[in-house]
Amino acid sequence: MSLDTAHPAGALPAGADNRVVAAGGVRSWRELPELTLPAPAVVLAHSARYALAAARHHAAYGTELLITTAGRVDPAMRDELRDTGFTLVEADGPAEVAAPTRTRRAEAGRLWLLTSGTTGRPKRVGHTLESLTTVRGRQPDRTWLCPYTPGTYAWWQVVTLSLTQPGQHLVVVEPEQLDDWPALAAAHGVDAVSGTPTFWRRALHRDPDTLARVPLRQLTLGGEPVDQAILDRLRQVFPSARVSWIYASSEVGAAVVVHDGRAGFPVEWLDRAAPDRPTLGVRDGELVVTSPYHGAGLTGPVRTGDRVEVVGDRVLITGRLDTDEINVGGSKVSAGRVRDVLTAHPRVAWARVTARRAPLLGHLVVAEVVAHGSPSPRPDPPGAPDEAALVRWCADRLPDYAVPRRIRLLPEIPVKETLKSDV
Repeated sequence: MSLDTAHPAGALPAGADNRVVAAGGVRSWRELPELTLPAPAVVLAHSARYALAAARHHAAYGTELLITTAGRVDPAMRDELRDTGFTLVEADGPAEVAAPTRTRRAEAGRLWLLTSGTTGRPKRVGHTLESLTTVRGRQPDRTWLCPYTPGTYAWWQVVTLSLTQPGQHLVVVEPEQLDDWPALAAAHGVDAVSGTPTFWRRALHRDPDTLARVPLRQLTLGGEPVDQAILDRLRQVFPSARVSWIYASSEVGAAVVVHDGRAGFPVEWLDRAAPDRPTLGVRDGELVVTSPYHGAGLTGPVRTGDRVEVVGDRVLITGRLDTDEINVGGSKVSAGRVRDVLTAHPRVAWARVTARRAPLLGHLVVAEVVAHGSPSPRPDPPGAPDEAALVRWCADRLPDYAVPRRIRLLPEIPVKETLKSDV
């Protein structure tokens, strides 16, 4: 029986008594505020607490729902949503309502997600609570930190785990708490955290000592390309924890889960068919996924738009097709591979690699880097590298045409609302 019909209206799923920490208060799913929402509705959540209350409302009543934040919905999209029958509800309760300009019958059990918008304007992808719940077996008791933007696929992955699995407690991070999340995690007994590579790099760069004091047993990365450097640095700080990385998207769901501490996934996983598991393929250098967790209306192989390379026994996801490949005088450069070389430097906390137009060659490779300003625990000479040192580092490891011609040093790792900075 599906999760959408397993409980009567008003009842809650198995995780209802799990502890939930949001906006400074300690509650459970059962004790979150009761909402009265129209259907279909778009909840523009101004706080994590309200977003969780909306998720619980859907779990109990199956109301057609899209949860997001006001910052992700521009005026044109608001008009579009109202024109397709949605009521817009915002603030920390249904205090401000924008009625739909057209009405229609609500689709029971439907959840809508907005894509990240990295390739343009965000799109709506349809799911159900069942298709978003990809962890079904009994899990060790955990207290999870959820730093993701409400309503994103990654947010729903952590939220559905806590809603449907007893013993999976939840601590959510408001935007103003993001820089100090290790202290919040330590205060509430967090032992499992899911975040993007940028999220983890910022924590390692800002306050590695406080981060190391969080008693983590599970670390999960996703949402951006995951390189060996970030996996190794997390393993160094948390030698006894399980470090996992996940490839997932709103369109195809969770498609790759790797626990072996290595970047990429094994080549033998390609074109391997197994019941109730995604099938992975590569077509013209692009990752293709056939998934049981795909969004509504998607069937068969779905081209993901992500570029992959087979290196030895691993398949590496390097970045988006439309941004990863740089043409330098006819030679093809993977921005992701250059980024991996930079982040492998023991003094580099983060790097972003892009193209800059240039006469004759068409484009040149350029980069932005955030360097560690103090000695790391690794046995290397102290001191942050300068631009010339980083260029020499790349020149020793890359063909000449792939070496960045300009490297700009930034004081802090930039991050978007989606916790991403590189895609």
